[in-house]
Amino acid sequence: MPVEPLSLKEIEDRLAELPGWAVDDDRLTRSYRLGSHFAATAMVIHIAQVQDELDHHSDLTLGYNTVSLSVNTHSAGGKVTELDFGLAQRVEELAQAHGAH
Repeated sequence: MPVEPLSLKEIEDRLAELPGWAVDDDRLTRSYRLGSHFAATAMVIHIAQVQDELDHHSDLTLGYNTVSLSVNTHSAGGKVTELDFGLAQRVEELAQAHGAH
């Protein structure tokens, strides 16, 4: 079943539910700061597990104590879809559990 890109209005409505997330160049993006490199690495591992579970993967960058994500849906022409927001919501839950801000 094909996944349809979200309209600008739908994206704006969903972003209102996910503070800190933004859309940049047709990609849903967010960065988190954690207390240490170890904490950031642990969060990356947990994000990778969720991505495998959802079979939906983002570009994921690990810095010293930061984690950054950038995601869109390739099967929807590289646009933002409901799949991306589903992943973002799960990542938000992980970020809270890891004490990220």
